[in-house]
Amino acid sequence: MGRWRDGTGELSVVGGAGTPVPLEIAASYRARTRGLLGRDGIEGAILLSPASSVHTFRMRFAIDVAHLDRHLRVVAVRTMVPGRLGAVRVRARHVLEAEAGAMAGWGLRPGVLVTIATGQDLRT
Repeated sequence: MGRWRDGTGELSVVGGAGTPVPLEIAASYRARTRGLLGRDGIEGAILLSPASSVHTFRMRFAIDVAHLDRHLRVVAVRTMVPGRLGAVRVRARHVLEAEAGAMAGWGLRPGVLVTIATGQDLRT
């Protein structure tokens, strides 16, 4: 739950479907700013950290957005179509983005906890 670096990892929903989700981590300003812009889709999800809101201007597809608190508990989940400005979630410290509809399949909903494995964690 500390500070991440740009890279990859796996997202798991505690009590969810059980299959880890491929995860891109965007922790630098540059990576967070780029996010999913210019892409036609994403396999898995992208974590923007730190972040408390997102927009979908210049996006090519609708996305699911989950706001996470500092303990990685889901505060809110919304689907956003291109060309929208999302609300700022005061308690949010991180934002997950995925293709629209994906998060429901993972069991991601307000109140659930997620875990993130990166680097060394993935090798064990």
